[in-house]
Amino acid sequence: MTERFKNQNAPFSVEWTHRLRFTTNAFSGNSPLTDIISELNPVKIIVFIDDGVLNTNPSIKPSIREWAKQTNVSCCDTISIAGGEHAKNSFEEVKKILKAINDNKLCRKSCILVIGGGAVLDAVGFAASIAHRGIPLVRMPSTTLSACDSGLGVKNGMNYFGKKNFLGMFDPPYAVINDLSLLQTLEKRHWIAGLSEAVKVSLIKDRSLFENIESVQKELLARDASSMNEIVAESARLHMNHITNSGDPFEKLEIRPLDFGHWSAHKLEQLTNYAITHGEAVAIGVALDTTCSKLLGHLDGEICSRIVSLLQSLELPTMHSELRNEDLLHGLDEFREHIGGQLTLLMLKDIGKSIEIHELDSKIIRQAIDELM
Repeated sequence: MTERFKNQNAPFSVEWTHRLRFTTNAFSGNSPLTDIISELNPVKIIVFIDDGVLNTNPSIKPSIREWAKQTNVSCCDTISIAGGEHAKNSFEEVKKILKAINDNKLCRKSCILVIGGGAVLDAVGFAASIAHRGIPLVRMPSTTLSACDSGLGVKNGMNYFGKKNFLGMFDPPYAVINDLSLLQTLEKRHWIAGLSEAVKVSLIKDRSLFENIESVQKELLARDASSMNEIVAESARLHMNHITNSGDPFEKLEIRPLDFGHWSAHKLEQLTNYAITHGEAVAIGVALDTTCSKLLGHLDGEICSRIVSLLQSLELPTMHSELRNEDLLHGLDEFREHIGGQLTLLMLKDIGKSIEIHELDSKIIRQAIDELM
Protein backbone atom coordinates (compact mmCIF):
# COMPACT_ATOMS: atom_id res chain seq x y z
CA MET A 1 0.00 0.00 0.00
CA THR A 2 1.35 3.43 -0.86
CA GLU A 3 2.24 6.01 1.78
CA ARG A 4 -0.89 8.09 1.13
CA PHE A 5 -3.23 5.19 2.02
CA LYS A 6 -1.63 4.29 5.36
CA ASN A 7 -3.86 4.51 8.45
CA GLN A 8 -3.16 7.54 10.59
CA ASN A 9 -3.87 8.80 14.08
CA ALA A 10 -3.70 12.55 14.53
CA PRO A 11 -4.53 13.55 18.13
CA PHE A 12 -5.35 17.18 18.88
CA SER A 13 -6.58 19.16 21.86
CA VAL A 14 -8.55 22.36 22.28
CA GLU A 15 -7.73 24.82 25.05
CA TRP A 16 -10.69 26.29 26.92
CA THR A 17 -11.05 28.79 29.76
CA HIS A 18 -14.05 28.43 32.03
CA ARG A 19 -15.01 31.94 33.18
CA LEU A 20 -17.01 32.68 36.35
CA ARG A 21 -17.72 36.22 37.48
CA PHE A 22 -19.65 37.62 40.45
CA THR A 23 -21.53 40.92 40.57
CA THR A 24 -24.60 42.57 42.07
CA ASN A 25 -25.34 44.85 39.13
CA ALA A 26 -24.60 43.14 35.83
CA PHE A 27 -26.14 45.87 33.69
CA SER A 28 -23.94 48.71 34.84
CA GLY A 29 -21.37 50.13 32.46
CA ASN A 30 -18.32 48.76 34.26
CA SER A 31 -19.63 45.34 35.31
CA PRO A 32 -18.02 41.91 34.72
CA LEU A 33 -20.69 41.30 32.05
CA THR A 34 -19.51 44.37 30.14
CA ASP A 35 -15.92 43.15 30.37
CA ILE A 36 -16.86 39.67 29.10
CA ILE A 37 -18.87 41.05 26.18
CA SER A 38 -16.05 43.43 25.32
CA GLU A 39 -13.62 40.50 25.31
CA LEU A 40 -15.96 38.39 23.17
CA ASN A 41 -16.70 41.34 20.84
CA PRO A 42 -19.81 39.84 19.22
CA VAL A 43 -21.42 41.11 16.03
CA LYS A 44 -24.73 41.24 17.89
CA ILE A 45 -26.41 39.91 21.02
CA ILE A 46 -29.81 38.38 21.63
CA VAL A 47 -31.14 38.05 25.18
CA PHE A 48 -33.46 35.30 26.45
CA ILE A 49 -35.03 35.79 29.89
CA ASP A 50 -36.90 33.37 32.14
CA ASP A 51 -40.45 34.70 32.44
CA GLY A 52 -40.21 34.26 36.21
CA VAL A 53 -37.32 36.73 36.26
CA LEU A 54 -39.32 39.21 34.17
CA ASN A 55 -42.30 38.93 36.51
CA THR A 56 -40.25 39.70 39.62
CA ASN A 57 -37.80 42.13 37.98
CA PRO A 58 -39.94 44.33 35.68
CA SER A 59 -37.12 46.86 35.32
CA ILE A 60 -34.69 44.35 33.81
CA LYS A 61 -35.70 44.89 30.18
CA PRO A 62 -35.19 48.69 30.35
CA SER A 63 -31.89 48.05 32.19
CA ILE A 64 -30.69 45.81 29.36
CA ARG A 65 -31.65 48.40 26.75
CA GLU A 66 -29.83 51.16 28.65
CA TRP A 67 -26.77 48.95 29.20
CA ALA A 68 -26.60 48.10 25.50
CA LYS A 69 -26.89 51.78 24.61
CA GLN A 70 -24.20 52.90 27.05
CA THR A 71 -21.74 50.16 26.06
CA ASN A 72 -22.42 50.31 22.30
CA VAL A 73 -23.56 46.68 22.24
CA SER A 74 -25.75 45.72 19.29
CA CYS A 75 -28.58 44.05 21.24
CA CYS A 76 -31.16 42.92 18.71
CA ASP A 77 -33.91 41.53 20.92
CA THR A 78 -35.00 40.50 24.42
CA ILE A 79 -37.29 37.47 24.47
CA SER A 80 -39.23 35.84 27.30
CA ILE A 81 -38.93 32.06 27.81
CA ALA A 82 -41.32 29.98 29.93
CA GLY A 83 -39.49 29.04 33.12
CA GLY A 84 -39.44 25.79 35.05
CA GLU A 85 -39.11 22.24 33.77
CA HIS A 86 -41.59 23.00 30.98
CA ALA A 87 -38.68 24.56 29.09
CA LYS A 88 -36.97 21.15 28.98
CA ASN A 89 -39.96 18.83 28.63
CA SER A 90 -40.95 19.80 25.09
CA PHE A 91 -39.40 21.46 22.08
CA GLU A 92 -41.88 24.33 22.13
CA GLU A 93 -39.46 26.76 23.78
CA VAL A 94 -36.43 25.46 21.85
CA LYS A 95 -38.25 26.08 18.55
CA LYS A 96 -39.09 29.57 19.75
CA ILE A 97 -35.43 30.20 20.58
CA LEU A 98 -34.20 28.86 17.24
CA LYS A 99 -36.76 30.97 15.35
CA ALA A 100 -35.56 34.10 17.16
CA ILE A 101 -31.94 33.24 16.32
CA ASN A 102 -32.87 32.78 12.67
CA ASP A 103 -35.16 35.84 12.46
CA ASN A 104 -32.47 38.08 13.97
CA LYS A 105 -29.82 36.61 11.66
CA LEU A 106 -27.36 35.63 14.37
CA CYS A 107 -24.12 34.00 13.27
CA ARG A 108 -21.24 32.18 14.98
CA LYS A 109 -19.63 35.54 15.77
CA SER A 110 -22.76 36.67 17.63
CA CYS A 111 -23.60 35.99 21.29
CA ILE A 112 -26.58 34.66 23.20
CA LEU A 113 -27.17 35.93 26.74
CA VAL A 114 -29.55 33.83 28.82
CA ILE A 115 -30.94 34.90 32.19
CA GLY A 116 -32.88 32.34 34.19
CA GLY A 117 -33.12 29.19 36.24
CA GLY A 118 -31.47 25.89 35.39
CA ALA A 119 -34.16 24.61 33.01
CA VAL A 120 -34.10 27.80 30.93
CA LEU A 121 -30.29 27.80 30.90
CA ASP A 122 -30.42 24.22 29.60
CA ALA A 123 -33.03 24.88 26.91
CA VAL A 124 -31.34 28.03 25.59
CA GLY A 125 -27.94 26.35 25.83
CA PHE A 126 -29.23 23.41 23.80
CA ALA A 127 -30.54 25.74 21.09
CA ALA A 128 -27.30 27.74 21.11
CA SER A 129 -25.32 24.52 20.61
CA ILE A 130 -27.24 23.36 17.56
CA ALA A 131 -27.79 26.71 15.80
CA HIS A 132 -25.01 27.10 13.22
CA ARG A 133 -23.29 24.24 15.15
CA GLY A 134 -22.66 26.57 18.04
CA ILE A 135 -23.15 30.23 18.98
CA PRO A 136 -21.22 31.62 22.00
CA LEU A 137 -23.37 31.57 25.14
CA VAL A 138 -23.16 33.69 28.29
CA ARG A 139 -25.23 32.40 31.20
CA MET A 140 -26.67 34.53 33.99
CA PRO A 141 -28.22 32.17 36.58
CA SER A 142 -31.21 33.60 38.46
CA THR A 143 -31.81 30.95 41.16
CA THR A 144 -29.73 29.75 44.08
CA LEU A 145 -29.57 26.30 42.47
CA SER A 146 -28.34 27.48 39.08
CA ALA A 147 -25.96 30.01 40.63
CA CYS A 148 -24.26 27.47 42.87
CA ASP A 149 -24.45 24.37 40.64
CA SER A 150 -26.13 23.87 37.25
CA GLY A 151 -25.15 27.24 35.79
CA LEU A 152 -21.50 26.24 36.14
CA GLY A 153 -21.86 23.03 34.13
CA VAL A 154 -20.28 22.56 30.71
CA LYS A 155 -23.31 20.80 29.27
CA ASN A 156 -26.97 21.30 28.44
CA GLY A 157 -29.91 18.94 28.20
CA MET A 158 -33.53 18.25 27.32
CA ASN A 159 -35.84 15.68 28.90
CA TYR A 160 -37.05 13.02 26.46
CA PHE A 161 -38.62 9.54 26.62
CA GLY A 162 -39.55 10.45 30.19
CA LYS A 163 -35.86 10.58 31.11
CA LYS A 164 -33.99 13.50 32.58
CA ASN A 165 -31.46 15.07 30.19
CA PHE A 166 -31.75 12.25 27.63
CA LEU A 167 -30.86 14.75 24.91
CA GLY A 168 -28.03 17.25 25.09
CA MET A 169 -24.35 17.79 24.60
CA PHE A 170 -21.21 19.04 26.25
CA ASP A 171 -20.76 22.63 25.13
CA PRO A 172 -19.25 25.01 27.70
CA PRO A 173 -20.66 28.53 27.96
CA TYR A 174 -18.26 31.34 27.11
CA ALA A 175 -18.86 32.72 30.61
CA VAL A 176 -21.10 32.50 33.66
CA ILE A 177 -22.13 35.77 35.33
CA ASN A 178 -23.54 35.28 38.83
CA ASP A 179 -25.52 38.45 39.51
CA LEU A 180 -26.40 37.76 43.12
CA SER A 181 -28.99 40.56 43.22
CA LEU A 182 -31.28 38.34 41.11
CA LEU A 183 -31.58 35.95 44.05
CA GLN A 184 -33.26 38.58 46.23
CA THR A 185 -36.56 38.41 44.36
CA LEU A 186 -36.92 34.63 44.55
CA GLU A 187 -39.90 33.22 46.42
CA LYS A 188 -38.87 31.34 49.55
CA ARG A 189 -39.28 27.90 47.97
CA HIS A 190 -36.70 28.64 45.28
CA TRP A 191 -34.49 30.65 47.63
CA ILE A 192 -34.09 27.52 49.78
CA ALA A 193 -34.20 24.74 47.14
CA GLY A 194 -30.76 25.43 45.72
CA LEU A 195 -29.15 24.86 49.10
CA SER A 196 -29.54 21.12 48.54
CA GLU A 197 -26.78 21.31 45.92
CA ALA A 198 -24.56 23.29 48.29
CA VAL A 199 -25.07 20.63 50.98
CA LYS A 200 -24.39 17.91 48.38
CA VAL A 201 -21.08 19.36 47.22
CA SER A 202 -20.01 19.99 50.82
CA LEU A 203 -20.64 16.31 51.65
CA ILE A 204 -18.39 15.05 48.88
CA LYS A 205 -15.82 17.85 48.72
CA ASP A 206 -15.51 20.15 51.73
CA ARG A 207 -16.43 19.63 55.36
CA SER A 208 -15.86 23.30 56.16
CA LEU A 209 -18.65 24.35 53.78
CA PHE A 210 -21.01 21.89 55.49
CA GLU A 211 -20.14 23.37 58.87
CA ASN A 212 -20.57 26.88 57.50
CA ILE A 213 -24.07 26.01 56.24
CA GLU A 214 -24.87 24.58 59.68
CA SER A 215 -23.68 27.77 61.37
CA VAL A 216 -25.78 30.15 59.24
CA GLN A 217 -28.90 28.06 58.69
CA LYS A 218 -31.10 30.52 60.61
CA GLU A 219 -29.74 33.44 58.60
CA LEU A 220 -30.39 31.54 55.36
CA LEU A 221 -34.01 30.90 56.33
CA ALA A 222 -34.34 34.59 57.27
CA ARG A 223 -33.18 35.50 53.72
CA ASP A 224 -29.93 37.11 54.83
CA ALA A 225 -28.28 38.10 51.55
CA SER A 226 -24.72 38.09 52.86
CA SER A 227 -24.98 34.54 54.19
CA MET A 228 -26.61 33.23 51.02
CA ASN A 229 -24.09 34.96 48.76
CA GLU A 230 -21.21 33.39 50.69
CA ILE A 231 -22.69 29.87 50.48
CA VAL A 232 -23.53 30.24 46.78
CA ALA A 233 -20.06 31.55 45.95
CA GLU A 234 -18.29 28.73 47.78
CA SER A 235 -20.53 26.08 46.26
CA ALA A 236 -19.96 27.54 42.79
CA ARG A 237 -16.20 27.49 43.39
CA LEU A 238 -16.25 23.82 44.41
CA HIS A 239 -18.37 22.83 41.40
CA MET A 240 -16.13 24.79 39.04
CA ASN A 241 -12.95 23.35 40.53
CA HIS A 242 -14.26 19.82 40.04
CA ILE A 243 -15.22 20.49 36.44
CA THR A 244 -11.88 22.07 35.55
CA ASN A 245 -9.48 20.05 37.71
CA SER A 246 -10.91 16.53 37.99
CA GLY A 247 -9.53 15.43 34.63
CA ASP A 248 -13.04 14.48 33.49
CA PRO A 249 -14.90 17.63 32.39
CA PHE A 250 -16.90 15.77 29.73
CA GLU A 251 -17.76 12.84 32.02
CA LYS A 252 -16.01 10.05 30.14
CA LEU A 253 -15.40 8.14 33.36
CA GLU A 254 -18.02 6.01 35.11
CA ILE A 255 -18.09 8.03 38.32
CA ARG A 256 -19.78 11.42 38.61
CA PRO A 257 -19.17 12.75 42.13
CA LEU A 258 -21.30 15.85 41.57
CA ASP A 259 -24.31 13.59 41.03
CA PHE A 260 -24.36 12.24 44.58
CA GLY A 261 -28.03 11.58 45.39
CA HIS A 262 -29.14 12.26 41.83
CA TRP A 263 -30.11 8.78 40.63
CA SER A 264 -33.28 8.91 42.71
CA ALA A 265 -33.70 12.69 42.40
CA HIS A 266 -34.02 12.55 38.63
CA LYS A 267 -36.52 9.70 38.85
CA LEU A 268 -38.55 11.46 41.56
CA GLU A 269 -38.91 14.53 39.37
CA GLN A 270 -40.42 12.35 36.65
CA LEU A 271 -42.63 10.34 39.02
CA THR A 272 -44.09 13.52 40.54
CA ASN A 273 -44.59 15.03 37.07
CA TYR A 274 -42.14 17.73 38.17
CA ALA A 275 -44.38 18.89 41.01
CA ILE A 276 -41.20 19.01 43.09
CA THR A 277 -38.27 21.12 41.96
CA HIS A 278 -34.87 19.71 41.09
CA GLY A 279 -33.44 21.14 44.30
CA GLU A 280 -36.15 19.50 46.41
CA ALA A 281 -35.63 16.18 44.62
CA VAL A 282 -31.88 16.43 45.25
CA ALA A 283 -32.48 17.01 48.96
CA ILE A 284 -34.54 13.80 49.10
CA GLY A 285 -31.94 11.94 47.01
CA VAL A 286 -29.10 13.11 49.25
CA ALA A 287 -31.03 12.02 52.34
CA LEU A 288 -31.69 8.63 50.73
CA ASP A 289 -28.10 7.94 49.70
CA THR A 290 -26.80 9.24 53.04
CA THR A 291 -29.08 6.75 54.82
CA CYS A 292 -27.98 3.98 52.43
CA SER A 293 -24.36 4.86 53.28
CA LYS A 294 -25.15 4.25 56.94
CA LEU A 295 -27.01 0.99 56.29
CA LEU A 296 -24.12 -0.29 54.16
CA GLY A 297 -21.80 0.28 57.12
CA HIS A 298 -19.78 3.11 55.55
CA LEU A 299 -21.15 6.05 57.55
CA ASP A 300 -21.56 6.56 61.30
CA GLY A 301 -25.21 6.78 62.37
CA GLU A 302 -24.78 10.07 64.24
CA ILE A 303 -23.23 11.72 61.20
CA CYS A 304 -26.08 10.43 59.06
CA SER A 305 -28.61 11.96 61.46
CA ARG A 306 -26.65 15.22 61.46
CA ILE A 307 -26.81 15.45 57.66
CA VAL A 308 -30.51 14.64 57.40
CA SER A 309 -31.26 17.03 60.26
CA LEU A 310 -29.50 19.88 58.45
CA LEU A 311 -31.59 19.32 55.33
CA GLN A 312 -34.74 19.31 57.44
CA SER A 313 -33.64 22.41 59.39
CA LEU A 314 -33.26 24.21 56.07
CA GLU A 315 -36.91 23.24 55.40
CA LEU A 316 -35.88 20.99 52.53
CA PRO A 317 -37.85 17.76 52.02
CA THR A 318 -36.20 14.45 52.89
CA MET A 319 -39.13 12.19 51.97
CA HIS A 320 -41.95 11.87 49.46
CA SER A 321 -44.73 9.34 48.96
CA GLU A 322 -43.33 8.46 45.51
CA LEU A 323 -40.32 6.93 47.23
CA ARG A 324 -42.64 3.93 47.69
CA ASN A 325 -43.23 3.69 43.94
CA GLU A 326 -41.52 0.57 42.61
CA ASP A 327 -40.58 2.52 39.48
CA LEU A 328 -38.14 4.51 41.61
CA LEU A 329 -35.66 1.64 41.31
CA HIS A 330 -35.63 2.08 37.54
CA GLY A 331 -33.71 5.26 38.31
CA LEU A 332 -30.60 3.15 38.95
CA ASP A 333 -30.71 1.63 35.46
CA GLU A 334 -31.42 4.98 33.86
CA PHE A 335 -28.52 6.54 35.76
CA ARG A 336 -26.17 3.77 34.60
CA GLU A 337 -27.41 4.15 31.01
CA HIS A 338 -26.82 7.87 31.12
CA ILE A 339 -23.18 7.63 32.18
CA GLY A 340 -22.39 4.33 30.41
CA GLY A 341 -20.40 1.35 31.69
CA GLN A 342 -21.11 -0.25 35.02
CA LEU A 343 -23.23 1.36 37.69
CA THR A 344 -21.02 3.58 39.84
CA LEU A 345 -22.38 5.50 42.82
CA LEU A 346 -20.82 7.47 45.64
CA MET A 347 -21.56 6.62 49.24
CA LEU A 348 -20.37 8.67 52.19
CA LYS A 349 -17.69 7.59 54.68
CA ASP A 350 -17.73 10.95 56.45
CA ILE A 351 -18.55 14.55 55.69
CA GLY A 352 -16.13 15.38 52.89
CA LYS A 353 -15.12 11.74 52.32
CA SER A 354 -16.72 9.19 49.99
CA ILE A 355 -16.36 5.71 48.57
CA GLU A 356 -17.42 4.25 45.20
CA ILE A 357 -19.81 1.30 44.97
CA HIS A 358 -21.02 -0.60 41.92
CA GLU A 359 -24.26 -2.12 43.16
CA LEU A 360 -26.98 -1.07 45.54
CA ASP A 361 -29.35 -3.76 46.78
CA SER A 362 -33.04 -2.88 46.56
CA LYS A 363 -33.48 -4.15 50.12
CA ILE A 364 -31.07 -1.49 51.38
CA ILE A 365 -32.91 1.19 49.41
CA ARG A 366 -36.29 0.10 50.80
CA GLN A 367 -34.90 0.01 54.34
CA ALA A 368 -33.51 3.52 53.89
CA ILE A 369 -36.90 4.70 52.60
CA ASP A 370 -38.59 3.15 55.64
CA GLU A 371 -36.27 5.10 57.93
CA LEU A 372 -36.87 8.38 56.11
CA MET A 373 -40.63 7.83 56.07
